[in-house]
Order: sequence, then structure tokens, then C-alpha cells
Amino acid sequence: MMEEKLKYSFLRDLNDGQSIWTRNEKRTWFLTLLTGTCMLYSTRTTMPLLVPAVAAERKWSKTDSGTVLSSFFWGYTLTQVLGGYLSDKFGGQKVILLAAIGWSLITFWMPNIITSSTLFASYSIPFIVTIRIINGACQGVHFPSMISITSQNLSSSERASFFSILTSGSALGTLLTGIVGSFLLDYFGWPTAFRVIGFLGLSWTLFLRYYTMASDRNRIINISMPSRMYTKLGTPETVPWLRLFERGSFWACVLAHACEMNCFFVLLSWLPTYFHENFPHAKGWVVNMIPWLALPPVTFVGKLLTEHLLAKQWSLTRIRKLVQSLCFLGQNCALFVMCRTQDFNMALTCMSIIIGLSGFHNNAVTVNPQDLAPSHSGSVFGLMNTVGAIPGFLGVYLAGHILELTQSWSAVFSTAAAINTFGWLIFTVFGSAETIV
Repeated sequence: MMEEKLKYSFLRDLNDGQSIWTRNEKRTWFLTLLTGTCMLYSTRTTMPLLVPAVAAERKWSKTDSGTVLSSFFWGYTLTQVLGGYLSDKFGGQKVILLAAIGWSLITFWMPNIITSSTLFASYSIPFIVTIRIINGACQGVHFPSMISITSQNLSSSERASFFSILTSGSALGTLLTGIVGSFLLDYFGWPTAFRVIGFLGLSWTLFLRYYTMASDRNRIINISMPSRMYTKLGTPETVPWLRLFERGSFWACVLAHACEMNCFFVLLSWLPTYFHENFPHAKGWVVNMIPWLALPPVTFVGKLLTEHLLAKQWSLTRIRKLVQSLCFLGQNCALFVMCRTQDFNMALTCMSIIIGLSGFHNNAVTVNPQDLAPSHSGSVFGLMNTVGAIPGFLGVYLAGHILELTQSWSAVFSTAAAINTFGWLIFTVFGSAETIV
């Protein structure tokens, strides 16, 4: 239709080994999605950063804080598969846009939500928890939508590396919150931190809608690609879940991701509180920034290692297992030290190692759905992230409960290491990069 300014091109016969995006479109969407992931995590980590100050002002217990923090992941689990399905069918950019408006507005209004919760007396925590669940549901569609976008527009050889680098936006977002949020907290108070970061999220949604998506309306569509074009236009094949459920490699991917996400989400949510309690004189911006600086370079190193081993004719399955093993085993070593150290510099170094090694996970299990089901990667990633979020909210809540009962951070770290070990064994034995469907 002329109104949509769509042009059809018969210039070449593309296949799954070639990209739909042009070089300029790749650059534009890469920067847009990287920035979007940055803003997603910036809004996500605002509550963990500010919860010590909010809890002190509102007289929350550790269990209250843990409930508020973990409730985000209750909503996060609800929309993973749905987000992937809708993205595969209608286009991930539309799903991301609508969800981003939701999580940006909730972050911007969070000071009003917390203040007005006192009107509900004994129901103030459940009220905040309900809003946090909605926030998690909005954010839950982001990664399934993003992996769907990349699968539909990039060649098979580009997808994994492109997506793994996009995931480093999570570290950039956490850094943004650690630096800007800590500054705003110290000088202007926690309500201002919520409002500024929420406003930045809203600004990104405007950029996505009126620049990146607007340029997509002028794209050249090649109609010689029926299988991939129909996915774009809304008639995807039904996801063959039974075939996936019958394969051990699928469950190895799902369970390994769940185990790593438990470790990642527990630290994401409780790291500010850990340093605040154990090293109260440490600078807030230091402890909220330094550990996350390790994630982008390690993600890039994981990408280079994967490409190097592929050039040496290693099988993709063997590479995925090696890179994921480096993640799990390295994290466990650092968690073991964390259980015993009382030194600030050592604790900061270990925390940096744990978070940084998540970059290897981003080059292994995180991109494994594109290996197993390239045509349905959004839906498969959605299911994987749904299961991955379950130990996230259980682990975050359990950490708060353990801390209230025992005051022991060692118990929290030991539990995370045990779960990591289980995930490593499962993926090492049953993991694979061979396509199922």
C-alpha cells in the first residue's frame, strides 16, 4: 500500500544465509536495541539500588524488601512466551514499544505509588507488589521480542553474535543506574532517581517510534523469501512444542539458563544491600558501577572466543559447552571466596568476576534457542526465560528470608553456587547446538 510506502524488490533471491536488513538498518537497529536494553535494565535496577533508602524511610523489614524486589519476577514470568509468540507473529518492534511505554511510566510514577500505598494501611506492601508485578510483565516481553527481531532480519551466521552483544546493554543500564541513580539518591533523594530514569525510558520510546520504526516503513521488502516474510506479515507456523519437549538438549538449555539467572538475579537485586550492610563507608557509585563494568568486555571476549574456535573447526555444541562451563565454574570459585572474605576490595573483585562471567552465558545458553529452533526462536526464548525467571523470583525472595532469619550472606552465596553446579552438570551432559526444528 502506498500509505505504508512499501516497495517490493526482485533484485536477488535471499535465503536464510543472507540478511533482510541493510548495513545501515543493522547499525540503526543495533544502536536502538542496545540503548533500549540499557534503559530496560536501568529502570529494572532502580528499585534494588533505592530499596535500602526506601526501606529505612518506610520501615520495611528484610522480608518486605525481598517481597517487593522478587515480585518483579512474578510478572516477568507471565509474558515471556506470549511476548515471543506475538513478536514472531506481528513483529517484535511493536511489542517492545508498547511494553516500554508501560515500564517507563511505572518507573516515573513509582514515588507516587510508594507514597500513596500508605493510604492502604496494612495493604501497602501488597499494593506496591501488584504494581511491581505489572512492571515485570511489561519488561518480560523485551528479550523474546528482541531475539525474534534479530532472527527475522539477520542471516543465520549473524544472529548469535549480534544478539549476544545486545545483551551487554544490561550492564550499561545497570551502570547508568549505579552512576546517575547513586548521584541523584545522595543529592536529591530517591524519588528524583525514579523520575529521572523513568523519563529517560520514555525518551527512548519516542526515539524508537518516531525514528527507528519510522525508517522501517521505507524498507525494501524482498518477496522471494516466503518463509521469513510471512513471519513478518503475521502467518507463522505453529511452534512444534512436543518435538522440543522430547529433546534433552532443549531442557538442558532451559534448566541451565534458569540456574544462571538465579545467580544473576539474586546479585542484581541484593548487591546494593550487601555492600551497604557489610561495607557502609564504601562509595555507593563505586559498588554499583565497578562490578557491571566487567560484563560488556567479557561478553565481547566470549564472542571472539566463539568465532576463534569456529574458525578452528570446533563443533558449535562443543563451543557452547566450553563457554558456559567457563561461566559456571568461574562464578562458583568467586562465590566460594565471597562466603569467606571480609575485605572490601576482594568482595568487589569477586562480585565483578561473577557478574562479568555472565557475558560468557550470553554467548552460550542465551543464544542456544537460535541454534535449536531458528524459525521459532522468539517463542522458545520466551519459554526459556519464563523458567529462568522462576528461580529468579524464588531466589530473590528466599535470599531475603534467609537474611532475616540467619543474617548470613554466606548461606545466600552457597545456595547460588549449588544451583550453578546443577546447571553446569545438566548442560555439560545434555546440551547441544544441533537444530531440533
